[in-house]
Amino acid sequence: MIRRARAPVRAVALCLAVAALLPVSARADAGPADPRLDPRKVLEMSEAALGREVGAHRLIDSQGRVFSLAAYRGRPLVVSLVYTSCSSVCPTATQHLIGAVTQARRALGRETFAVLTVGFDARRDTPKQLASFASAQGIDTAGWRLASGDEASLAALLADLGFSYVAAAGGFEHITQTSILDADGRVYRHVYGDDFPIQVFVEPLKELVFGVVTRSLSMTGLVDRLKFLCTIYDANLGRYRTSYAIALGIGIGGLSLVATGAVLLAAWRQTRRQERRPA
Repeated sequence: MIRRARAPVRAVALCLAVAALLPVSARADAGPADPRLDPRKVLEMSEAALGREVGAHRLIDSQGRVFSLAAYRGRPLVVSLVYTSCSSVCPTATQHLIGAVTQARRALGRETFAVLTVGFDARRDTPKQLASFASAQGIDTAGWRLASGDEASLAALLADLGFSYVAAAGGFEHITQTSILDADGRVYRHVYGDDFPIQVFVEPLKELVFGVVTRSLSMTGLVDRLKFLCTIYDANLGRYRTSYAIALGIGIGGLSLVATGAVLLAAWRQTRRQERRPA
């Protein structure tokens, strides 16, 4: 596995500054990184994809079913990129992602986002190979699909995601990148490395699932805002949890505002009544 020097990555919502490694991987015994994968240019290409709408590319999953990425519109989508013949970085990154997805689902809800692992080796990443990879990695395929496609479809998808790779002896050298798409299919965030901090992954999903700001004054909008505020990362536990203390504080604060408003309203009414009395 070949790693590049540390590079700055976007800060998460908790203002946690993260310096993530951008591994460029091939075989575990590979030689020097391919000069065509200049780390600075690789990162620039990846970050340039932020905000870009990913096309409705057609892929085929591990069950041999053809589908369009447009089918994922309506909720966030996590896209991980691997090739199934990799024996080092891709399995390691997948194992770390399984843990991150498990935590995110526990904190945000199992059905709030979907996961898609794309095998970008058009020749070798057949449905059978994808199914074998899922089994070997222990991927829970409920809500997590593995797929690949023909060379043209994969090339278009990887271009949309700003993903860089080159063929190398025995495999590929590539950026280790997991992409998070919003409900409209736009690239919202990239997560780099095979051992990223859990907050770097969950915070963007939390923003997309619950909304950074209250979308409306409806009950659903207010509940989502409350969930956003009360879903926190507990460093002592090493996982996300719901903070009932925050919920209680918000509730007490709300009641205090209501009580204060009631007192002020009563005082205003009393003043008005006194002003209307004849001298």
